[in-house]
Amino acid sequence: MKAILSDMDGVLYRGKTLLPGAASFVNRLHEHKIPFLFLTNNSEQTATDLVKRLASLGLTGLQEENFLTSAMATARFLASQKPAAGCYVIGGSGLVNELKKEGLTITETQPDYVVVGKTAEFDYAMLRTAARLIARGAKFIGTNPDLIDPIEEGFEPAAGSLLAALTAATGKKPYIIGKPNALMMLIARKILASHASTTVMIGDRMDTDIVAGLEAGMTTCLVLSGVSTRHSLDEFPYKPDYIFESLADLDPRLL
Repeated sequence: MKAILSDMDGVLYRGKTLLPGAASFVNRLHEHKIPFLFLTNNSEQTATDLVKRLASLGLTGLQEENFLTSAMATARFLASQKPAAGCYVIGGSGLVNELKKEGLTITETQPDYVVVGKTAEFDYAMLRTAARLIARGAKFIGTNPDLIDPIEEGFEPAAGSLLAALTAATGKKPYIIGKPNALMMLIARKILASHASTTVMIGDRMDTDIVAGLEAGMTTCLVLSGVSTRHSLDEFPYKPDYIFESLADLDPRLL
């Protein structure tokens, strides 16, 4: 049986609008008992938040275990590398909670890692503390590389902008867990107990979703309901296995 990994923003919804085919797509996953995970680079929201958000858009019946955020992937990775490690965190409650769930300690005293995700609370004091800790040997970790996030008013700075500030201050580059790192795909497959050859990655961005799926050896499916367009495909040295206008046009044989 195939397993499905799918991005959300630009695939299932855009802003507060459910995209064509999203409801029938989710219903089909449930009806045919297809293993699936919805992935997001957003490290601020918890799985509970995402269940509620999608329910408000009309996608009901989803459970917390149907989601994998970059915060969840980061926590799993760090716990596998060094159980009970100490982490200095720049990020929202979603990131902090996931790190704690995996048994990691939140501390400013000789942490093993400086972990950075998106947060509206970022300030100079955090930048100074994180830079000093990295200079003293703490490993520099980023949840995701996105420089900006789209919002109704246009855009706002995202995790990548905070990472850039720390890179400028320290001269160090972070190890990033979320897409386009194929590590997030491998963590997702491990959760679903699926093989790359039978896993399909669906996304709207060539530079994150598709390249991550490609490098993880999965079948890739680009939907044109989000960021990437047919015109932009020529900008990349790789291509998806399938291209559809939206989930409404998705070939049912992929499920």
